[in-house]
Amino acid sequence: MRVVMFGYQTWGHRTLRALLESEHDVVLVVTHPASEHAYEKIWSDSVAELAEAHGVPVVIRNRPDDEELYARLKEADPDVIVATNWRTLIPPRIFQLPRHGTLNVHDSLLPEYAGFSPLIWALLNGEPEVGVTAHLMDEHLDAGDIVLQRAVPVGPRDTTTDLFHRTLELFGPITVDGLAEIASGRTDFTPQDRSRATFFHKRAEEDIRIDWRWSAEELDRLVRAQSAPYPAAFTHHRGRRLEILAARVSEQRYGGTPGRIFYREGGAVVVVAGPDARTGRAHGLAVTEVRTEDGRELPAAEYFTSMGGYLTDRP
Repeated sequence: MRVVMFGYQTWGHRTLRALLESEHDVVLVVTHPASEHAYEKIWSDSVAELAEAHGVPVVIRNRPDDEELYARLKEADPDVIVATNWRTLIPPRIFQLPRHGTLNVHDSLLPEYAGFSPLIWALLNGEPEVGVTAHLMDEHLDAGDIVLQRAVPVGPRDTTTDLFHRTLELFGPITVDGLAEIASGRTDFTPQDRSRATFFHKRAEEDIRIDWRWSAEELDRLVRAQSAPYPAAFTHHRGRRLEILAARVSEQRYGGTPGRIFYREGGAVVVVAGPDARTGRAHGLAVTEVRTEDGRELPAAEYFTSMGGYLTDRP
């Protein structure tokens, strides 16, 4: 089939590579300009450079809503559009333009975790598995009929970075296999159960600020969700920003006020956490590695030279 690709960052790069290696003919690529946004500088393999290296015409747009692009798409005469990690709304006159519509590839198990940063949100929420969905685009974001879906389990100490690499391996195969389903003439794809749908916003600074009233289990997941190269979860110590790079749930239970720097447990320093902390029935967050405001990374046991004092969400 003649394919137009809408894609961005490493997800789009991996998908385009699979398309270029397939039997299909990639006739045009549309991608976003490079961005300085913290989350868009991560996994930033260039879709444009890959396309140009293979002689495929490239159009760069923030939004695909202008007449010049629409004319280019009509001229390309695609059988199908493939969209991967496209960051803005694709209007109906574009996603309905190809004979077989538009196949969108999204890194969650739709209908749950539509929208942005699905792996981070899923890990924060303690989901047992994550995955990738190839679905036909309709007028609602990430809501069209499911063509294919593939899942991977979430391990007890997995980070978002671990899950990124595992799900990334699914993007190329699910795209090519999804196109095979479409090319076969199938139309009986699976409608999404909208009663199960969830939709998440982009991650921002406020989303990585540590609230010590969260349980230690939740804070452990937050630290793992914000694993390098993502911006690290942070708190404040003596008025200065302190990033928590590695932590775990404490072995023992600790009572007191959330945020109290309390006790050395092995090579970790336990911070009191959770809504039940005052009862003494809550585990704390055992912090093992931190990064200071001036960029120094060091073991928590080395940074906290004495117990006492508090970590706070604001300076």
